[in-house]
Amino acid sequence: QVQLVESGGGLAQPGGSLRLSCAASGFTFSSYAMSWARHVPGKGLEWVSGIYSDGTDTYYAESVKGRFTISRDNAKNTLILQMNSLKPEETALYYCAKDRAARPAYDDDYVGEYVGDAWGQGTQVTVSS
Repeated sequence: QVQLVESGGGLAQPGGSLRLSCAASGFTFSSYAMSWARHVPGKGLEWVSGIYSDGTDTYYAESVKGRFTISRDNAKNTLILQMNSLKPEETALYYCAKDRAARPAYDDDYVGEYVGDAWGQGTQVTVSS
C-alpha cells in the first residue's frame, strides 16, 4: 500500500532553515505529482508546494514563494522541501502528499481545497526564538 514517511522536522530559529524529506513507497513514484501541505494551528490545512511527476515544474503558495524549494529524486523515491528564512507563523505539522495525477493544474481551486490522494504522518516544524 502507499506509504509516505516524512522526516527532518524540528526546531528552527526565525530566519533559519530546515530540510524536510519524504520517503515514498507502494506506488510508482515517478508517475505522480507530489505536494507538501501543513496544518497551522488556527488556520487548518494549507497547501504549500507541488511538483510535477518528472520534476519539470514546481508550484508554491504565495506565502512561501522565494523561500521554499521543492524537489524530488525519482530514482530514490524521495521528495524534498527546503525551507529557508522561516517565520514563527510557519510552525506547523508538515505533510507529504501524493497528488492524483502526473501534472495537476495547481490552480486556486485545486490548492484552495486541497485533498491529497495519500498522506504521510507528518513531521513537526517549530519556529521559535
